[in-house]
Amino acid sequence: MAPQLSLFGDVTNDPVGMFNNFRVYGTVVLLVLAAIVFIGVKFVSKFAAISLFCVILSILSIYVGALVKVNGVVGSVEPCVLGDRLLKSDYSGECAKYHEDGNKTSQWQQYCVLNETTEEYTDCDPYFAENDFSHIQGIKGLSSGIIKDNWNNSYLEPGEVSPGVNGNVDTMVVATMTTSFMVLVGIFFPSVTGIMAGSNRSGDLADASKSIPVGTIAAILTTSFVYLTSVILFGGAVDRRLLLDKYGASLDGGLIVAQLCWPHPMVIVVGSFLSTLGAGLQSLTGAPRLLQAIAQDGIIPFLAPFGVSTARGEPARALLLTVCISELGILIASLDYIAPILTMFFLMCYGFVNLACALQTLLHTPNWRPRFRFYHWSLSFLGLSLCIAVMFMSSWYYAIVAMALAVIIYKYIEYRGAEKEWGDGIRGLALSAARYSLLRLEEGPPHTKNWRPQILILCKLNDELHPKHRGMITFASQLKAGKGLTLIASVLEGEHHKMIGEAQAAKQSLMKIAKEEKVKGFVDVVIAGHVTDAIKYIVQSAGLGGLRHNTVILGWPYGWRQSTDARNFSVFIDTIRAVSTNQDALLVLKGIDKYPCGSDKVNGNIDIWWIVHDGGLLMLLPFLLKQHKVWKNCKMRIFTVAQMEDNSIQMKKDLKTFLYHLRIDAEVEVVEMVDGDISAYTYERTLMMEQRNEMLKEMRLTRTESQRLVQNIVDHHHEIGSTTHIRKRLDTVQEDTPEDRPVANNVDKKKSSRKNDKNKSDSTESFSNLLKIKPDVMNVRRMHTAVKLNEVIVNKSHDAQLVILNLPGPPKHTAGEQNYMEFLEVLTEGLETVLMVRGSGREVITIYS
Repeated sequence: MAPQLSLFGDVTNDPVGMFNNFRVYGTVVLLVLAAIVFIGVKFVSKFAAISLFCVILSILSIYVGALVKVNGVVGSVEPCVLGDRLLKSDYSGECAKYHEDGNKTSQWQQYCVLNETTEEYTDCDPYFAENDFSHIQGIKGLSSGIIKDNWNNSYLEPGEVSPGVNGNVDTMVVATMTTSFMVLVGIFFPSVTGIMAGSNRSGDLADASKSIPVGTIAAILTTSFVYLTSVILFGGAVDRRLLLDKYGASLDGGLIVAQLCWPHPMVIVVGSFLSTLGAGLQSLTGAPRLLQAIAQDGIIPFLAPFGVSTARGEPARALLLTVCISELGILIASLDYIAPILTMFFLMCYGFVNLACALQTLLHTPNWRPRFRFYHWSLSFLGLSLCIAVMFMSSWYYAIVAMALAVIIYKYIEYRGAEKEWGDGIRGLALSAARYSLLRLEEGPPHTKNWRPQILILCKLNDELHPKHRGMITFASQLKAGKGLTLIASVLEGEHHKMIGEAQAAKQSLMKIAKEEKVKGFVDVVIAGHVTDAIKYIVQSAGLGGLRHNTVILGWPYGWRQSTDARNFSVFIDTIRAVSTNQDALLVLKGIDKYPCGSDKVNGNIDIWWIVHDGGLLMLLPFLLKQHKVWKNCKMRIFTVAQMEDNSIQMKKDLKTFLYHLRIDAEVEVVEMVDGDISAYTYERTLMMEQRNEMLKEMRLTRTESQRLVQNIVDHHHEIGSTTHIRKRLDTVQEDTPEDRPVANNVDKKKSSRKNDKNKSDSTESFSNLLKIKPDVMNVRRMHTAVKLNEVIVNKSHDAQLVILNLPGPPKHTAGEQNYMEFLEVLTEGLETVLMVRGSGREVITIYS
């Protein structure tokens, strides 16, 4: 535009100096434009009108010039060529090999070697020797029919003057970069991004919903018409070689289009300059407001400081950030490198707009009600496809970087969370995908090789509405190597309308702990009048469709012996029945407070006592636990029980083969149990169990009276010489409390004393009856089995980090519930951490991948 103002030498043929001039003057212009924008949007709007007038005038001057100069331009635009190769103006000299007087021109110095002895030029360039210099008519006009010669493409590599032909870089106009259709699209695309300017300034429009569609469509049509017709005019009027001169090196840095316009080349120069300023002002006006809107909405938290406005409502901080980003582009200087970067982000922006519109339409979002009637979702998908295709065809590595940056920003927003929830198409897509997946899961049960534990944790709450045993949730997180579903449920006993606040507090407490333990799942708290009924309903209805639990985790009811309330263990047994009826697997955790927490790393053994085949769940659970860092260093040991008549060697061999096919690494040991005589300890233990059960069943006693009878039974057996182990198995009897003592108002001490004597007499008589009870033969045999099996387990697994064994089935009738609990106590006595497992009846592990 003004070569005489160059600060870094010749800008025509020195790219480095030209780019340095761009950096300096570009920075100055940027600061001036930023100051204009800071003054206010009204001033920018007034300047925009002037800029628009100049642009329209420039465009019209091109059309008029093409018509006026239909026969071309003679004299002013006649660059020098050697053969058919265009030469730079600084090196063309006289555009001839010889002067009029016959002497050689300076052109010989560029293409030949001077022999200082003979003062003759030798070793000349073959192309120079075979061709002559001449001037060509650069602008031939529309009537010349040159459009036929310019119709085909001519993509070049660096240093080429024509496809596949290298030229003299010092004297000829050569390509400076690799060109292709997509490269040119990437360079050209930013020139059409102004069609979104109205959307970026939607907050300043009086009726955005009306103005944006009309303005955008009008901009697309106008831009398309101007650019396409301009291409046709240039191709039909300008010589092909001159069109390939990107920097105007053959015209002393002048603009080719300026030579075509009418009435004067300065019309295009001034119009181009003002249109560039106008586009810059529009960008500096729209971008800060868009950035400020994002910051104010809290969509990207770290942008919050840029949401502040000045007293006049101008986004000063956002403008400052925009200027800094623009300065980075100016420092790059070369448009060939800046344009592809801008193209990537514009295309990605347009692609996301198309994607959002298509998703909203396909998902039938109720609030998606576009006023534009001529819209169809297929157009949006076509636009999205074109955007992605152009991105990768223009520059695949820029496309990957742009998409990676978009993903990082999205994940950052998802991780930090937005202050305001505006809704997004991704959530709607997730809902539709979830619905589709749930319906697919309903088609049938999963195959064995796809089975994974979908866990329901039944948590008991303490008085502070916190989980009584947090270790249950910790254990579930360690078991989640299966990547299944986790549901955490609890029950509050009471009336719904009175305890809704406690339920919400309990739910928040469980959600907080689940988050701390890194458990991915759902939490719910149910209010019910009866705990047992609520648990049955939860076991039946938890989950949704095919996405429901198949495994229930339950805690052991500690202290059931000390409690005279049968509900203390009846809820536990009823839950086992409900889970079994629902055909779910059950995991009962005993000694849960001694289980390792999430930060521990244990070493040792995980012992599996495989007594009853349960579908392979006993094999699968330790394998899943070992996927977690807590249990990773543990070894698996599998014990199976054999009778004397069984072939132990063959059993061990078969079990090893089975584990080999399952691809599970574990030690195998077969334990032989001798069915010896029933010991006195077993007989006494069974007798005490039945006496206690009968006592609590037939007599309605206060807590003090029941404890007194229990103590009498203990003393009696101790006196007749029972082993000291029996006393150790009984818990310490607590002293009477005031609540346990009967209180009678307005009754004298004498009547109260006679009443107490009567109760004491009744208790003594009841005690005598209890001593006459003889243990049931079947109970003695069951107790004998439990005692012998416990002795073997304690002997082999006393130092194991975790003991996993089968959970026997619950009794069908309530009469045997206390016996069942006693059998389980005996079976697990002396073991710190026990996991009792009851399978669902279906295979959960297979040899197939």
